[in-house]
Amino acid sequence: MVVIETANDRRPGGLRTFTANSSVLLLAPLLAEADPSPSRAVRPSGSAGDQSSGDGLCTHFRWMAEHVPAFRVPGTHIHILTSPDQFYQAMKDRIQTAKRRVVMASLYLGTGQLEQELVDCMEDALQRSQNHSRSPDLKVSILLDYTRGSRGQVNSRTMLLPLLRRFTSQMRVSLYHTPDLRGLLRLLVPQRFNETIGVQHIKVYLFDDSVIISGANLSDSYFTNRQDRYVLLENCRDVADFFSDLVEAVGDVSLQLQPDNSVSMLEGMVHPYNGNRQDFSAVARKRIMEVVNTAHVRQQLLSRSGDSEDGGMSEGEGEEEEDTWVFPLVQMKPVGIKVDEQVTQRLLRDAGPDSTVFLTSGYFNLTQAYMRLVLGAGASYRILTASPEVNGFFGAKGVAGAIPAAYVHIARQFYSQVCRLGQQERVHLHEYHRAQWTFHAKGLWYYLQGQDRPCLTLIGSPNFGYRSVHRDLEAQIAIVTENEELQSQLQEEQEMLYQRSTEVSTSTFERPDRYVKLWVKLVTPLIKNFF
Repeated sequence: MVVIETANDRRPGGLRTFTANSSVLLLAPLLAEADPSPSRAVRPSGSAGDQSSGDGLCTHFRWMAEHVPAFRVPGTHIHILTSPDQFYQAMKDRIQTAKRRVVMASLYLGTGQLEQELVDCMEDALQRSQNHSRSPDLKVSILLDYTRGSRGQVNSRTMLLPLLRRFTSQMRVSLYHTPDLRGLLRLLVPQRFNETIGVQHIKVYLFDDSVIISGANLSDSYFTNRQDRYVLLENCRDVADFFSDLVEAVGDVSLQLQPDNSVSMLEGMVHPYNGNRQDFSAVARKRIMEVVNTAHVRQQLLSRSGDSEDGGMSEGEGEEEEDTWVFPLVQMKPVGIKVDEQVTQRLLRDAGPDSTVFLTSGYFNLTQAYMRLVLGAGASYRILTASPEVNGFFGAKGVAGAIPAAYVHIARQFYSQVCRLGQQERVHLHEYHRAQWTFHAKGLWYYLQGQDRPCLTLIGSPNFGYRSVHRDLEAQIAIVTENEELQSQLQEEQEMLYQRSTEVSTSTFERPDRYVKLWVKLVTPLIKNFF
């Protein structure tokens, strides 16, 4: 009998006991060093590490489990939230009932009344935990971007300082600083624009064993009239443990906020902009991939153990059917991690003529690699992006006010290429419209031939653009499900977004409100990789 404990097992009863494949388990430390890369050859079905043919995982996407952690959960535990208010209320409700942990990763925390109410919820929960125990169980960990979270006199840091001072032993605030903003560049780039170099962009909101994965930040517009996507995984402990460990790992290589509003690095960590660039990346990559690889190996071992004992990973007696798979995808190119990029490229590459893909991004600016795959694949695509008036930069002052026009220019270039290749029947571009709202949704829904509901979705922080792939820290999940109710939820979500859109045609770009000034056209190729 072999007993192993992983980073995901730091809890009572966390030790896993295996009676089969013990020789394989002994290799876990070596296997954990592997760097999963979907570019490698995929093993044929039935090989070691492949899921059993009867496990319900759609054969079209089984290859993902070879390269990233694969968490099997009941589809009934996954709920698609559809509005900013639902998102906000779900966070408040779960903070108030959290017993062990609240973990939140975002670009920034806003400074308005709604954000203060969220902080007050955390304060109440921490106080309750303190009142009920000499050694309070509840821990709160917040991960934000350093540049965005430090902007202005009143900012994310000042919002959280009262909690940090009052609950020092229970509270952690980590501020990630990109290693690419350093030296003279850091001194010269104005505060308003320094985040263009790279940011912490992951959006994870975790409460005990439940987690919300989204593209939404912790700011009032995201709670009221900025449309995004949000998925709640309720009582999914292994998934929650993974994202808790991931946020902790990124936090470990980030600057730590102190009660006096200063920042410092943990002992033994390389400073992101004062230290050596390569050393920082190496340390960060090792720490973060440790989480990914440990979870990956652990899930493979659990699968192999289940295969040998009962012919597959069957549900426990009396448990709900585990008909859904969750694959976490991480992209952190500044430190050499490109898992999400590789998986997304393979997903787009494999999308054949029998498939339909609905893809959305609030900032439509596909990388050249993604664009080639969309234009070169056989699948039908319906791409949804923001119309200029719902772009988050619409009406902004100064140069930022021209960003919506730059996106119009990028969309027009893409549409022209679609027309030039004669692919208008296969690739359709849509614009989202909604008065007094902005649009920030991103992700995709994947339909196999003959299906009227998606069996796969990507949801999280990436926008499919250069920034998401090369500059920022990103995370999303691929959900593959055979649960009909969950598929219906995903279909309703997709319809809700696309029903507020109009399809783009040549005449769209001839309208006066789509006019793009010459200087914007000239500048866009030079700056498109920064927004």
